[in-house]
Amino acid sequence: MAFIDMGDQFIALSAGRTQEPDSHRHIGLVVDDLDAARHSLEEAGARILPGRGLDFLDPWGNHFQVVEYRQIQFTKAPEIARGMGLELDKSPEAIEELRKKGLT
Repeated sequence: MAFIDMGDQFIALSAGRTQEPDSHRHIGLVVDDLDAARHSLEEAGARILPGRGLDFLDPWGNHFQVVEYRQIQFTKAPEIARGMGLELDKSPEAIEELRKKGLT
C-alpha cells in the first residue's frame, strides 16, 4: 500500500489489480494550473486523450481526468487554502454553480 499526499487530499494505491481497464470509470484530479499539468504530462510521455479537456491514460490504462480548480463548483475550506498558501479564484460559471447550491 502506498499513500500519496496531495495537500488536503491523498491517493491510496494498492497492488493486486487483475481486471482489464475499462472506459467507464476514471479518476478525477483537480489542479491549480491546467497548463502546467499538461506540460508535465507531455514531458513524462503520458498518453493524452483527444478532446477539449485534459484526460490521459496511465501506463496500466487507468483513465484520469484533470480539471482546473477555478472551473469546478467545489471549494476548499478557507483554513485549508491558507495552510496550503493558496489564493485561488473561481470562474464565473463555477461561481454560478455555487450560488445555485447556496454556497456563496
